[in-house]
Amino acid sequence: MSLQKLSAFTRNGQGGNPAGVLLSDALPRDDDMQRIAAEVGYSETAFAAPDGPGWRMRYFAPEGEVPFCGHATIALGAALGQAHGAAVYLLHLNDTKISVEAYEQDGVWGARLVSPPTRYALSEPDVQQEVMALFGLDADDLDPLIPIARVHGGADHLALALARDDTVVNMAYDFDTGAEFMSRHGFVTVTLFHRIAPDLIHARNAFAGHGVYEDPATGAAAAALAGYLRDAGIQSGPFRVVQGQEMGRPSELWVTPHKGQGMPIEIAGATQAISDT
Repeated sequence: MSLQKLSAFTRNGQGGNPAGVLLSDALPRDDDMQRIAAEVGYSETAFAAPDGPGWRMRYFAPEGEVPFCGHATIALGAALGQAHGAAVYLLHLNDTKISVEAYEQDGVWGARLVSPPTRYALSEPDVQQEVMALFGLDADDLDPLIPIARVHGGADHLALALARDDTVVNMAYDFDTGAEFMSRHGFVTVTLFHRIAPDLIHARNAFAGHGVYEDPATGAAAAALAGYLRDAGIQSGPFRVVQGQEMGRPSELWVTPHKGQGMPIEIAGATQAISDT
């Protein structure tokens, strides 16, 4: 088995979110997967092994396991495509089954995942007050048409719609306070986003609860957000998420909601191999 490093959701061959991918005949022990993820240091490393007609896979962040990760799934899809050819691969997660389609276009490997089912619930008033204090926001900073919500598309995230794009650009928070907040409430990330247009969203994702200040591209959060926007009757059509430019890692996610309440979301993006040299 060999560890690969790929950047997922790249934009024009640049940026994206780095992920580790380890394909092996059998999954390593839990403590070994955790150690490898910590050594890699990326927000997630994906581990996968053959399992019947599909692949058994798990995701580890530097400080713990996460139930689902979009960008690491895209990276895994590209790795499977390069190893076994362009195809749809079934993936068995801890709690559900999903799929990822590997494709090659103009010499670039990309992938398209189908997320777990989605759901959302408007956040409690105390959670809203706490997260607004964490990011230094007041009521005028929020988009009044999109309430703060706990959103889920394989993992729980907190989504905050902001009225102005500059508020997204200037996202800042205390890491230790954010880590405690996210861990206590079970949020994998907190998503701050602004709808530039119905088909374009600018997002930033705080990820302190699992040891990373910010994710440059977050497929799981994009899936959860798309499910919320569709199921709340805000928008149901496809859109693009731009993310990561503030970190110097411009990223692009293509999001297509399936029709129907709680149905999965398709998330697609390109990848690029990462060289250690």
